[in-house]
Amino acid sequence: MLVPFSVSDFIDRAVQVYGQRTAVVDEPDQPARPLGEDGRTTYAEMGALARRMAARLDELGIEVGERVAFVSHNSARLLTAFFGVAGSGRVLVPVNFRLRPDEVSYIVEHSGARVLWVDPELDESLAGVSAEHRFVIGDDESLFAAAPEDGGPEPRPWDPDENATACINYTSGTTARPKGVQITHRNIWVNAVTFAMHTTVSDRDVYLHTLPMFHANGWGMPFAMTGLGVKQVVIRKIDGAEILRRVEEHGVTVMCAAPAVAAAVLEAAQTWEGEIPGRDKVRIIMAGAPPPTKTVARVEAELGWEFIQIYGLTETSPLLTINRAREEWDDLPAEERAGLLTRAGAPALGVRLSTTESQEGAGELLARSNVVLEGYWEQPEESARALADGWFHTGDGAVIGDDGYVTIQDRKKDVIITGGENVSSIEVEDVLFSHPAVAEVAVIGVPSEKWGETIKALVVLAEGEEATEADLIAWCKEKAAGYKAPTSVEFRDELARTATGKLQKFKLRAPYWEGRTRQVN
Repeated sequence: MLVPFSVSDFIDRAVQVYGQRTAVVDEPDQPARPLGEDGRTTYAEMGALARRMAARLDELGIEVGERVAFVSHNSARLLTAFFGVAGSGRVLVPVNFRLRPDEVSYIVEHSGARVLWVDPELDESLAGVSAEHRFVIGDDESLFAAAPEDGGPEPRPWDPDENATACINYTSGTTARPKGVQITHRNIWVNAVTFAMHTTVSDRDVYLHTLPMFHANGWGMPFAMTGLGVKQVVIRKIDGAEILRRVEEHGVTVMCAAPAVAAAVLEAAQTWEGEIPGRDKVRIIMAGAPPPTKTVARVEAELGWEFIQIYGLTETSPLLTINRAREEWDDLPAEERAGLLTRAGAPALGVRLSTTESQEGAGELLARSNVVLEGYWEQPEESARALADGWFHTGDGAVIGDDGYVTIQDRKKDVIITGGENVSSIEVEDVLFSHPAVAEVAVIGVPSEKWGETIKALVVLAEGEEATEADLIAWCKEKAAGYKAPTSVEFRDELARTATGKLQKFKLRAPYWEGRTRQVN
């Protein structure tokens, strides 16, 4: 028997098994006003709202396979749209709310979205972004058809096709134009179930949406958590103290985050009164950049939270590897265990990994799995390039150890070749981050007449701390080979990041390579 996978499977189970349980606790200061009574919506109510959203798309004449865009911060309405839009056979296009208006326009136009819903906080700034049907989130008459008990229609049934595109997620803009990643119902289903298995999610968990829902569909957590009846707590804007407060108030046990989010929580913990909430209960799942060893150790020691590292891409739904502390590591010193956890991890169930040959030892990481994208929307050449030879080409330089664990050396384009030697910027960043005065760091290659490229560190100092350029260069030379030390250090107030906390190195490099036809030297 073959029963096609559908994202609607997750909400259907939640309604049947956990109908009267709280599904989502909305942001109390939601500009669109909180959804549900007191900002709480049960799974039965969320399922009904998803059906009313599908019926509203019927009224607008939006057919199966047509695109519907949402530009929104985290909200209960966006969470519902995963099921109301994608679950009814349409294609959800969740858009990064931090993009410029021209970038949002490009995505709406490129995807061919006929319907656009915009967060009320963004309505004015995105006034020039249009679609055939444009609405502001919170105008619920535009979002939901009337309830059947009030004379409203039932949505048209959809015969699921697991190979149909469910969502188009546009890459975060580290290239000139973002590419639309087509994720199918099968991709979503396999990712959500595998992710939940590896992180041992159960209906006793409480999930905090610290990760933007637009980003790789919230890593699949909206689906995994819904299918298992987990209470989901929305946080609209990231603040370390607010995260701690919500962990305390709602009994949060699991969240996903980039290293920058963990850093914000660690900073807030320094002035938190009383015991840190969630100690020995919270699992924090981290990705977006290899975290420094110091961050891992501090999360476990200062917060008492379990640290889990994953690796993946928007193109892989995203889970490819997972690194969770094993029984064999229990008796290791804390720093050694933390060092093991900074690796990307071992392949998730059903994932096959390989690397291209490389004289430097770190070839490009390749992946095969049921979570790999269908293709890039209306970009067949890019799709063929990414999926060449039956493997997905990640663009990341990596080494796979004898134990199967993957270590990401760098984005291949970020490897610094100085004086003929390859230097991993991640390695240098880890060394600098171990200095007590360093709060944030990005290491880039800049042109050098003598060395071709030389190493520059862009550093944000921790509040109240002091360090000189000479101090940090000497620190690196003490901790690593001399040729890996920066030749210059530039102090910054902040570093450019994406909405999910990734360093945007192409922006950081750009001023130093201005006027050159090539970005290598």
